[in-house]
Amino acid sequence: HTPRAPRGRLLSEDAVVVRSRDPAVLAACDVVVDVGAVCDPACFRFDHHQSSFTEVMSELGHKTKLSSAGLVYRHFGTRAVARLAALARAQGGGEDVAEPDIDAIFRKVYRSFVEAIDGIDNGVEAYDGGVRNYDVTTTLGDRVSALNPRWNQPTEVEDVNARFAAAVALAGEEFAAAVEVAVNSWWPARALVGAALDSAVELHPSRQILELVRPCPWASHLVQLELEREAAGDVAVRGAAKYVLFPDTRGGGWRVQAVPLAEKSFETRRPLPLAWRGVRDEQLSELLGLEGCIFVHSSGFIGGHRTREGVIEMARRALSPS
Repeated sequence: HTPRAPRGRLLSEDAVVVRSRDPAVLAACDVVVDVGAVCDPACFRFDHHQSSFTEVMSELGHKTKLSSAGLVYRHFGTRAVARLAALARAQGGGEDVAEPDIDAIFRKVYRSFVEAIDGIDNGVEAYDGGVRNYDVTTTLGDRVSALNPRWNQPTEVEDVNARFAAAVALAGEEFAAAVEVAVNSWWPARALVGAALDSAVELHPSRQILELVRPCPWASHLVQLELEREAAGDVAVRGAAKYVLFPDTRGGGWRVQAVPLAEKSFETRRPLPLAWRGVRDEQLSELLGLEGCIFVHSSGFIGGHRTREGVIEMARRALSPS
């Protein structure tokens, strides 16, 4: 999970990291990030999933809702930037490199690196109505561009050629990796999505709920299979599916995920009900009158239940909330 990965470097390289949602375990931790449903920096609690959370980096003039990564960066980023800046300055030439303005570096790194993590984790589109909400700077083009000589570095032919060779190797490796993933992961998922479409009527007569036997990359296959089946005469299939159910093979339980309008879009055909969003565990079970609820994300794109039967009931209720 991307927002959790950078925080270890921000907090402490020597920290012991414990992955858990058990309240008893969390209570014994010095710092809790991305779980616990509490945002209290004074107590080192940094979660953003609760429905009441609306914080943004307003002091820097940004409007993107913070994720756990942004929260940790907001409170520990200046210290981390100062430490890393000292190392970077030493590597870059020591006294020949101007003393950096740490506040300026802090703002730059948020805008060019951290904010995209916040946006993606919270379901904020990079562009909205033609307006850029945040910068995405981790594309292949960005990585290749980073290998070019900087304005204050040597540009001898040997150095430029070595950098070009590194760029060719990088692009080749990423291309080969993309093909490997498509062949061994993406393509086999098509059969699972097809089977889910075939059996959809068993879950709901409207065929708005699909069940996968295991989690897989399903979104692009669903759109393509809908088009193919519509062309073959199934005029009701296109756009019918609203929720996809699948077992959570990592954390246990089951998930219900809203179908996006387009692959990788944060907008969905039917998000989970507003009243459910940001609520979890016993509070969510009480709200729904359904034991075993785990959570519903604050953006409404995904939720969880401990059992298959329970997640099916959540999906059915989401289709016709009272």
